[in-house]
Amino acid sequence: MVNRIRYHEETGGPPPPMDETWWEAVLTEEETLSEPVGVRLARTSSNMHWDDTRQELYEEDILNWQHAIELYEQDQVVVLEVTGCNRGGLLVSGDQLQGFVPISHLVEAPCLSTDVELWLANYLDRSLHLKVIECDQERGRVVFSERAAQSSPGSRNMLLKNLVPGSCATGTVTNITDFGVFVDLGGVEGLVHVSEISWGRVQHPSEVVSLGQQVVVYVIQVDAKRARVALSLKRLHPNPWETAGERYFPGQVVDAVITSIVPFGAFARLEEGLDGLIHISEFSSEDDPDGPLTLQEGHQVKVRILHVDPSKQRLGLSLKLGVEELAS
Repeated sequence: MVNRIRYHEETGGPPPPMDETWWEAVLTEEETLSEPVGVRLARTSSNMHWDDTRQELYEEDILNWQHAIELYEQDQVVVLEVTGCNRGGLLVSGDQLQGFVPISHLVEAPCLSTDVELWLANYLDRSLHLKVIECDQERGRVVFSERAAQSSPGSRNMLLKNLVPGSCATGTVTNITDFGVFVDLGGVEGLVHVSEISWGRVQHPSEVVSLGQQVVVYVIQVDAKRARVALSLKRLHPNPWETAGERYFPGQVVDAVITSIVPFGAFARLEEGLDGLIHISEFSSEDDPDGPLTLQEGHQVKVRILHVDPSKQRLGLSLKLGVEELAS
């Protein structure tokens, strides 16, 4: 369900646009898992190259591009047979169609301890109800989704028409990757890039959300033609960096929580969305020669603020405190 709360009503301005280079960068992993059909087939035969395979697809009518395009544009459900699999998903074919179903677009999801390739092998020779969610003839790329087929025909087009940049929507987390979170909005999956999860530092998206979780997201951009939706979690909340310079200043001693330990120091959170770096050189002082030798994530510590740079979202912190601060 879409909630038409405009971004400018909450923050005073429209969201910045997301250009194609952003999409190209964040979808690298998905591109790898759902290669063009011809490329994947070429890998199964040492005597076959992509150009030859693509020609064979046309000559033998294995892939009817016009049919695939019509199914995509009309958002129709088709039944195909699973003919192969790899760690990324399933290869399906039938009715002059052939393509790839990413694992994130299957209705069932494997447990974390599951041997994914063995689990996917159980799908072989099964028939699945699917929808075409991407059809790119130039790149030889046809991607199907079992999850999208759960919604009625034409629902994707209606949803894309109703999704408006600056509005809010409710969806379900369907996949978590290093570069972000995919959210099913009811027949269309949107992406929350890792940079849009929190105003603070996020080591991995799984720290913030879990598979199957229902979330409210902010819509950044909608590309109806390519069915791509850019989403955000952090834009539902005020940016704490905008007022950080008013609330924090050099020399101030405040409470913080260690969020991660890195080779060059540690990161500590002053408040939600506001993380600062404690460089390793700031771990001890003359008044505390041993220093915090057993720092761990989750530890509560007192830190001295060295510098605040809201424009670059940088915060320098130190554990070197004077005798008075150590006693307090």
